[in-house]
Amino acid sequence: MIDPTDEATPVPELVTLHAWRVPRRRLPRVLARMAFDARRLRRTPGVRFAKLLGTGTGTGFGPTDSEPTRWAALVAWGEPSAAAGFDAAPVGQDWQRIADSQVRLDLRPLLSRGRWSGAAPFGDPTGGGSSDSADSPVLALTRARLRPAKALTFWRSIGPVAAALTQADGLHCRFGIGEAPIGWQGTVSVWRSAADLTRFAYRHPQHRAAITQTPVQKWYAEELFARFEVLAIDGDRAVLGWDGEDGDGTCGIGGE
Repeated sequence: MIDPTDEATPVPELVTLHAWRVPRRRLPRVLARMAFDARRLRRTPGVRFAKLLGTGTGTGFGPTDSEPTRWAALVAWGEPSAAAGFDAAPVGQDWQRIADSQVRLDLRPLLSRGRWSGAAPFGDPTGGGSSDSADSPVLALTRARLRPAKALTFWRSIGPVAAALTQADGLHCRFGIGEAPIGWQGTVSVWRSAADLTRFAYRHPQHRAAITQTPVQKWYAEELFARFEVLAIDGDRAVLGWDGEDGDGTCGIGGE
């Protein structure tokens, strides 16, 4: 596990994002897994940093956006070879037993700024946000711990950004993530290329306005932004709410 006081955290060679679609009738089992599997996941051999996460639809923010049939895990691996055994590990097996479908994304950190639970889980990548190929898909991750007194103003201000995101060019999928229904939240989005992500992040008026307001409003007690190259996708992309493929039907990404 990462030492939260370590400012020189090495960049993990591999980060994986796992998502599961679970029928509503199994939600009691899901809640049990969320309660007991977080520590077991962190203790899985080869794991450096890990979080079990609830998800949202991505059309808004806050507790009303929750998606109770999709759950996720984000894992940074100190030993990338260990990631191949995740499905056979106790936590992976637990979730496979209750899920109807699942998907895994293999990721390489390109850029990371900020902290998560006091740690820098993805180190300080030197890629500057660029993948080896300009056409490689990228995943953007945001995570924040809201100041309680600022939560309501944040949700009111961020709504236009969520609405604009649904129309963004080059967006394959997006959804919310959270460690708790209120206060600990973030987003995952997968883009056709880094250029598409940059175009939305810095040129779209609603998003630029939100960036400008962040230091003024002081919404966050802690925040993190990270960007990853998507190396492979294995499983059912519908779990992610995937929309759009390249002409060859592969979206330029390895995996089935």
